[in-house]
Amino acid sequence: MQTLTRSKTPRETGSTESRHAQSWRRTASALSVLCLAAALAGCAPASGGSEGNAVTLTYGIWDKAQQPAMEQIIEEFERENPSIDVRITLTPWDAYWTKLKTAATGGSAPDVFWMMMDRLKLYADGGVLLPLSERIRDDHLDMSNYVDATVEGFTWQDQIYGMPKDTNSFGLFYNKTLFAQAGVPVPDETWTWDDVVSAAQNLTDADGGVYGIGAPVADVLGYYLTIPQAGGYVISPDGTRSGYDDPRTIAGLRFWSDLINRYHVSPTVQQMTDTDVMSMFTSGKIAMCYGGSWDPIALSMVPYATENVAVAPLPKGENRSFYANGIGNVAFAKTEHPEEAWTFLQFLGSKRAAEIQAETGTVIPAFKGEEDTYARALPQFDLKVITDQLPNGLPIPSSIDTAVWSDFAITEFTKAWTGEESVEQAARIVAEQMNTALATEAK
Repeated sequence: MQTLTRSKTPRETGSTESRHAQSWRRTASALSVLCLAAALAGCAPASGGSEGNAVTLTYGIWDKAQQPAMEQIIEEFERENPSIDVRITLTPWDAYWTKLKTAATGGSAPDVFWMMMDRLKLYADGGVLLPLSERIRDDHLDMSNYVDATVEGFTWQDQIYGMPKDTNSFGLFYNKTLFAQAGVPVPDETWTWDDVVSAAQNLTDADGGVYGIGAPVADVLGYYLTIPQAGGYVISPDGTRSGYDDPRTIAGLRFWSDLINRYHVSPTVQQMTDTDVMSMFTSGKIAMCYGGSWDPIALSMVPYATENVAVAPLPKGENRSFYANGIGNVAFAKTEHPEEAWTFLQFLGSKRAAEIQAETGTVIPAFKGEEDTYARALPQFDLKVITDQLPNGLPIPSSIDTAVWSDFAITEFTKAWTGEESVEQAARIVAEQMNTALATEAK
């Protein structure tokens, strides 16, 4: 049987239990799609296992902070479907995709599992995912109930592969106590990038070991938020060309590197590697950080954060747009229990499942109409600030094998964040590699 190999590169993003801290492990070969399909073709189906007359489904997730809400959803599902048991398999984000690819090629992936929009094309094109469009039509499911961008994000070549779970929005998270101590006005909707820099300079206390802001080498919680605001782009609308060498894109990248190298208001890359940004933020060592809609539920479990953290709108550049990702629930194409998996997927995509996620403040559901419920869920944080920005979200950049170029970008931009290369030089190298990767995909 063919196996898949990956090069391992550091990558921080926004989609996990502490996304500021995670290292992504992604595919480094443009041939991985072909390998995946070939490997799957020769693999045996996953064994679902059963106890008595009940079918047991495995459900793969990566976020421990979301697990309580998922368990509540499962409890209600099992009550309505007593012949189906669901067991969660939790794999931390930094190992999730490596483990999933290994399991998929070995025929033992979870029956149902989480999928990101920017990963979908690789797994759908590789034959890993159960197609859902026909089942959706037969059961008369109304996909207009979901945020349009999430339905589009889990569709590949006119086939739906995922039931939308959630959608992302963002905010500037800040320590209101540190702001008060420094006499700095707190962020509001008028803030621009210049305001961020000015406040960070006044909040930084080198002798006291406090920095104004954290500037990790991150896409989802970093330059994917500022590139669109600068009028730049990561990938062309037709998916054939990189935008990293566009001057506007470079401006969105430079915002982050300047916080470290020009203004000295952020910890260094090495410091943020030794101690992740969120840990520094929730211990009072960083006054501001960019955060996602999934972060408040984890922050609510940290006493220091509940007492000191508040949320403001994203500071604006030329505009307020940003790239947004989202999770969908998918089924393994080789599951031994496709009907039961589909029954579970329908419940995961139901209004009730969305209500549970919103009421607990876990995520912003992709099911329309639950934004206000999410906004009220954790009164210690003003989550309406986050939901108010949903209209500014743009589809996250992706191709068939996004990881081939997105992981390379993280590695190369690290050199700009450390000052080893200029932002312009790193952006040019990334654009060249990305264009080659996209051309290879098109063949």
